[in-house]
Amino acid sequence: MNKFNNILITGGAGYIGSHIVEKLVKTNSKVFILDNLVTGHKKLINKKAKFIKGDIGDLTKVRNIIIKNDIKSIIHLAAHLNVKEAERSKKKYNLNNIIGTFKLIKACKNLQIKNIIFSSSCSVYGNVNGLVNEKRKPNPQGYYAYTKYRGEQIIKKYAKKYKYKYAILRYFNVAGASNSNKIGEIQKSHGHLFKNLAIQSLKKKPKINIYGRDYDTRDGTCIRDYIHISDLVDVHIKSLKYIDTKSKSLILNCGYGKGYSVLEIVNIFKKINKKIIINFTKKRPGDVASVYADVKKIKKTLKWKPKNNNLVKILKSVLKWEKSIN
Repeated sequence: MNKFNNILITGGAGYIGSHIVEKLVKTNSKVFILDNLVTGHKKLINKKAKFIKGDIGDLTKVRNIIIKNDIKSIIHLAAHLNVKEAERSKKKYNLNNIIGTFKLIKACKNLQIKNIIFSSSCSVYGNVNGLVNEKRKPNPQGYYAYTKYRGEQIIKKYAKKYKYKYAILRYFNVAGASNSNKIGEIQKSHGHLFKNLAIQSLKKKPKINIYGRDYDTRDGTCIRDYIHISDLVDVHIKSLKYIDTKSKSLILNCGYGKGYSVLEIVNIFKKINKKIIINFTKKRPGDVASVYADVKKIKKTLKWKPKNNNLVKILKSVLKWEKSIN
């Protein structure tokens, strides 16, 4: 595995960031974490990385971090993530996800940054009703999706001027926990299905909410493409290597290329915990009916092969992690 030096990871104390840090420090890469710990957690901070408490919107502080530590690459994960909250707290999401990204990039002006990886979302595509590839023009429906799309535009706009290459990674639905079981998802407010299933399964009377049953899908519930966190981490590492060695920017879908409905996931989980009760409730604003990844490009470009493409395995890893923190 490649060793990378002087990498700054914004949001490195969060769910996805902590897993990327865990993988990078194993290669003896020099990793710096910038996190304000609003949604990040001290428990997830890797001791082999240098932790700096701060905000991506603090342009002077970010610039000083880059200069002082001779940062060459940035993996930008810091963001507010709750789709439902974004609709009622647009100012908050604009300030962090859009303006924060803008200030982070402005902090790179006239410095030595070579590579930037940006965590985007499949939600930028809008209601595509099925398989989607990277050539499709973004059409974000909800405000969270809009903030991610604007983030992409900012990354692309300044790439040539500031002389960096970028990888924009459009995550589909990320789930699972590290095989080490030392880290996993702690934040409960994002509404992640697998996390909610694990939380509920540990209760005496487990109940899971399914948002909407009248979507134009095979069973009326949303269809999503789920990817194990460990496979997503590999995508980041391979993407960083690609843009660093090839000096080419790229945009990639990050999923497995298969869509499962929410109800199908819940029914699979019921084989693990038969007691769980399903409660259907109204749709969440900003949710699209069906979206799953065309993964031809990511497999061809990065020569990427997922190692954890198994829903039962993902569910069991989430459940194991949840038991360890409760």
